[in-house]
Amino acid sequence: MVLRGDLRAAANAGITRQASASAFPGKITLGGKEYQKDNWFNVPDSIANSLTRELHNTPDHPISITRSIVESKFPSPTFKHYNKFFPVVSTHENFDSLGFPADHPGRSKTDTYYVNEKTVLRTHTSAHELAIFGANESVGYTCSADVYRRDAIDKTHYPIFHQMEGARMWDRRKAPGGNIVQAVWDDISNLPTHDMIVEDPNPPTHPERNPLQHGHSHDEAEAIAAHLKRSLELMVVEIFSRAKTAAIAADPNYHDEPLKVRWIEAYFPWTSPSWELEIFWQGDWLEVLGCGVVKQELLENAGVPSQLGWAFGIGLERIAMLLFEIPDIRLFWSQDARFLDQFKGVSSDLTSLKRYVPFSKYPACYKDVAFWLQPSSSSTTSAAGGLAPVQSFHENDVMEIVREIGGDVVEDVRKTDEFTHPKTGRKSLCYRINYRSLERTLTNEEANEFHEQVRAALARRLGVVLR
Repeated sequence: MVLRGDLRAAANAGITRQASASAFPGKITLGGKEYQKDNWFNVPDSIANSLTRELHNTPDHPISITRSIVESKFPSPTFKHYNKFFPVVSTHENFDSLGFPADHPGRSKTDTYYVNEKTVLRTHTSAHELAIFGANESVGYTCSADVYRRDAIDKTHYPIFHQMEGARMWDRRKAPGGNIVQAVWDDISNLPTHDMIVEDPNPPTHPERNPLQHGHSHDEAEAIAAHLKRSLELMVVEIFSRAKTAAIAADPNYHDEPLKVRWIEAYFPWTSPSWELEIFWQGDWLEVLGCGVVKQELLENAGVPSQLGWAFGIGLERIAMLLFEIPDIRLFWSQDARFLDQFKGVSSDLTSLKRYVPFSKYPACYKDVAFWLQPSSSSTTSAAGGLAPVQSFHENDVMEIVREIGGDVVEDVRKTDEFTHPKTGRKSLCYRINYRSLERTLTNEEANEFHEQVRAALARRLGVVLR
């Protein structure tokens, strides 16, 4: 989704995208594969047309470079690297296989892109865990992929982003004497050491905060946690040592300080015990990843019940923004040579990595849109004509409409006011939209044209009453 050509044409294309997204039943082709649509379908053309971009597999792209750096700390043949899984998956793969309850908000159409009731654009790389564990092709793996979620609009959120996960397994049937504990500690002794400062004040498990799984011994969980933490600490050292080298090269007066991380107890549906890892970077504690001991139920469902081990997940955009000092997530999707040329040759020579240099900063253009929500019992005219019940309002629907029309011309959208009329009980909301292109200065007339398209679409599609 890049700004190209005439902005008027782009705005008109936004209206076309809205119409096509609501045109069902029928069929849609995604990445060369045909799917039957139904009334769950909510994938706009702007998202469908991006399925083949695969930034994580594009040489010399910051996302691909970041993936390569992470993979370098999980070498073959111990780890097999999966980077080519197709983004359309079943709801069973994306939710059921991981134990998502039926009422989990992630299953909602407000959060997830549905092709049909049983098919979605994956919302996380974990959608492929069951297949990878079941294939059992190696004792460890990493998997990187583009993932899709309806979300807010700002400099750190985008409806398409990239995740990477990894896992390391041990098999009770293959460990000498069935002793998993000794096998894990033997593998730890073969891992490199580091001199990074690590804060880890909590015990390996806690009966309430971080429970041990049924069927796992305390010694097994402790050994697996130790292997997990050392492995991920080594990965963080690799990433942020490169980031520090690039920072020093860009600024000779850069204030160097020792790398420092801390482990925080956490909860994830498919690991227990679980942790988050934070790094102290440029004066702040930043969350880097989540991880833990894999839920045995997942391994049993994959047909490998004798295995146990660890898994982690990391957001590649978040790491790439820190690594390259990239200030706006939209830049990853830019095809502007002034952006892409800064990373030429880095994939083949990681020592040439350097910080991103901003090539411009175009002025912001703020526009407000305020509206009354319709009472839940009222009706509105649908895009196809006739009366349709008003759907429950969700902010992500506003974000999606703005994205469909403005694309990457929109830098952020923020709610600035909320008011409930004391007599009628009607609720009014106001959102401020910042129209700012990454590639040139927008005129006020151009921003107004986008904004009028947004206002009209909000009224037509959400049934709101504009103020």
